[in-house]
Amino acid sequence: MKGAAVFPGSRRLGLAGNVPEPQMEGPQDVKLRMLQVGVCATDREIASFVFGTPPEGFDYLVLGHEGFAEVVETGPEVRDLKPGDLVVPTVRRPCADPACVACRHNRPDFCITGLYREHGIVSMHGFMTEFVTGDARYMRPVPPEVREVGVLVEPLTIAEKAFIQAERIQTRLPWGKAAARAVVAGAGPVGLLGAMSLRVRGYDVTVYSREPETDVRADIARAIGARYVSAQGNTPEQMAAGIGNIDLIYEATGSAHLAFGMLNVLGSNGLLILTGVPGAHGPESLDMGTLITKMTLKNQCLLATVNAGDDAFDQAIVHLTAFCKRWPDAVRSLITGRFTLEQFEMPIRNAAGIKNIIEMAS
Repeated sequence: MKGAAVFPGSRRLGLAGNVPEPQMEGPQDVKLRMLQVGVCATDREIASFVFGTPPEGFDYLVLGHEGFAEVVETGPEVRDLKPGDLVVPTVRRPCADPACVACRHNRPDFCITGLYREHGIVSMHGFMTEFVTGDARYMRPVPPEVREVGVLVEPLTIAEKAFIQAERIQTRLPWGKAAARAVVAGAGPVGLLGAMSLRVRGYDVTVYSREPETDVRADIARAIGARYVSAQGNTPEQMAAGIGNIDLIYEATGSAHLAFGMLNVLGSNGLLILTGVPGAHGPESLDMGTLITKMTLKNQCLLATVNAGDDAFDQAIVHLTAFCKRWPDAVRSLITGRFTLEQFEMPIRNAAGIKNIIEMAS
């Protein structure tokens, strides 16, 4: 079996031709034929040997955590899945520490120990291979009507987890539900999917990103009823002028400087959500005292989030289905590059476009 892999020992990226075909090990297992796998910045960082840990006994790590697959075989105790069903496998698996309350409650996305495993990232092979097996409880069913774009479920879970938490946090406000003005910083796939999720939640959305007003990203933002403001020639303060009190900022750029700079335009009682993980960068100059003072006086909150639980995966599937009905062309436009497994290095080494995917099977 073939798989797209990194070889940390030799600092090499290439196609592994001897990946063992996974076997069904338990009565609750299912076997998947991978259909599509998304490529993201995490894959590129692993391919640059910033992090990434092969499974025990292997000198390589198969890449890919944004998976979309078809069930081909089920164990005798699997009741809710059958061959032919479409699924998205979740990414993170619980740690073994009996004292980790998060993992013992099946929420490894909140793991306390940091000893979790993740497909394609930490101690587990990823999805850029032909077949994968796993426990049925980690497979989230996807309706056939979103087959063309089902690979977008996992990146959408980033926004869904963030907004599930945001809604709970904002119940702190004495008058109940907060007003609904939001800014999305960054028009990559995580940002645009987040903008779509906010729109179906009823938010008035402004997308603020570095691409010019003529870029396809701006077209997608406008197609879903959002406002687009280019950072070319517009400061955050200029972008925010005329919006009113900004209740939520969803940061999806990975820029530490921009993320904290957005606090200057966040409104009273507002919430800043951080989803981006900054890459290698030099020291940042921030007036922390002023930032803390402003946040305190304006009753603001800061939320950072990573990975997702079953609730976010299920919500992402519901919302992606809604996106496809409401804005089918905009959703399809998010996928700008499709590559074969043999071509996987191209989107890893070149981040052009919005979302690039590996077509594992038709």
